[in-house]
Amino acid sequence: MALSAGLEQRGTPATRVETSAACTIDKVGDGFKITTMRLTVRATVPNLDQATFERIAQETKEGCPVSKAITGNVEVSVEATLG
Repeated sequence: MALSAGLEQRGTPATRVETSAACTIDKVGDGFKITTMRLTVRATVPNLDQATFERIAQETKEGCPVSKAITGNVEVSVEATLG
């Protein structure tokens, strides 16, 4: 949602955004913890190049409410592709 909003704010709204998430759960102490979250985003955004899309995806990841909530606890990465 943050990415879609970020694209709209820049005047380049997406016609499609598909995101999948995969996490790693590791044993930490006596229990288990989500340690990494990998987001894979594929979008169709008219009039936008790949480099700009990747930059916007990284910027919106930093401002995303969910990312902010887990910062310091979970390593979050984003792979963003136009197509």
